[in-house]
Amino acid sequence: MNQSPDTQGNASAASFVALLPLFLFLALFIGAGVYFTSQGVDFAFYQLPSVVAILPAIVLALLLSKQKLNQAIDTFIGGIGHSNIIAMCLIYLLAGAFASVAKATGGVDATVALGLSLIPSDLLLPGFFVIAAFIATAMGTSMGTIAAVAPIALGVSQEADISLPLMAGAIISGALFGDNLSIISDTTIAATRTQGCNMKDKFRENLIFALPASLITLLAFTLAGQGEANVAPQSVDFVKVLPYLCILFLAVAGLNVFVVLGIGILLAGLVGMFTTDYSWVSFSKDIYAGFGNMQEIFILSMLVGGLAALMQQQGGLAFVSRFIEGLIARFSKAKGEASCRAAELGMAGIVSLTNACVANNTVSIVISGDIARDLAQKHGVSAKRSASVLDIFSCIVQGLIPYGAQALLIGATFAITPLEAVSYAWYCMILALVAVLIVTFRQRH
Repeated sequence: MNQSPDTQGNASAASFVALLPLFLFLALFIGAGVYFTSQGVDFAFYQLPSVVAILPAIVLALLLSKQKLNQAIDTFIGGIGHSNIIAMCLIYLLAGAFASVAKATGGVDATVALGLSLIPSDLLLPGFFVIAAFIATAMGTSMGTIAAVAPIALGVSQEADISLPLMAGAIISGALFGDNLSIISDTTIAATRTQGCNMKDKFRENLIFALPASLITLLAFTLAGQGEANVAPQSVDFVKVLPYLCILFLAVAGLNVFVVLGIGILLAGLVGMFTTDYSWVSFSKDIYAGFGNMQEIFILSMLVGGLAALMQQQGGLAFVSRFIEGLIARFSKAKGEASCRAAELGMAGIVSLTNACVANNTVSIVISGDIARDLAQKHGVSAKRSASVLDIFSCIVQGLIPYGAQALLIGATFAITPLEAVSYAWYCMILALVAVLIVTFRQRH
């Protein structure tokens, strides 16, 4: 989300005061969440919409600006209209449209049925981890995956007498594994656009972290397996799974993401038309509904882009960058690999702390993107590496905070507390350990 050269050139000296709008946004969002939690309100951290909570912060940023009001507003609008922000938002729309059309035409149900038909009755926990992982990778959304898989997993858990928190942990783990890897996930979109790398390169980089963590997680859920249930034979319609397989193949092959999503939307619609009574009218309405599903993250990304431009112009991002630089210098006097390692750990810390505050992994990446890119350029960290670090550590925190949307949704579905659910989100815990070890000891070339 780097701003234009002119904006950067006119940036003020590093200033802590310029960060106050961000702190106001976090205070409003977190404060509302804590208040509603104390009142026993469901989904407490989502009662005050983030796109509303950020508005006072934008007003404060405009008031703090040393520019004339019209110039400050131009800076804000320039941040909203930055090419990275616009591209990110367009991809959000296409990803939402694909998910909506694929679900409406039976793609999600067909994929779940395929997974259930392949799960041995004594491997239900690791099996549901794999199902959630595949669907999330294909759909690009952990929330959509949990919504689709959790009700089925609940019924199987009750029949097999499996601990509900344990099954909830398996579903969250798989959903965040797939969300983290998916080419069309909003976190991937945000990470690659802010860092300036190709999605396929970030995907391959993520595999270095995700594969060992997922294998250890599979082993853990296998050893923890409880109960056994005879899952009723599932009628699998392989044709409806094809759109998911298609976008995965095309995206990994390196085709432009706009083309990939366009083909995926068209293919999902055609599958529905040729296999059911799905009409062109329904197709168009589902595309529009998919656009609507991305409304919050679309608007918030634009507003965060504008706020970031104001904070950058006023020296706020320079202040954070210098603070992190100071920490890196303190703990790493050496050059080369030691400097890269310290910079990557600094990125991980920034995005983790931000995600713990805003409870949204995509937003945390957008907020941290400029600082991470600056650190990467100064310390020789590749763009694909910085994008991967941002996505991985935001995923870790998102899966472990009990006030995150994933924990809240599955907690409500399973009638357990969100804290119980995240207590068994083993993939996120294992990924944290694996990621820190890889960042610390992996050789750079």
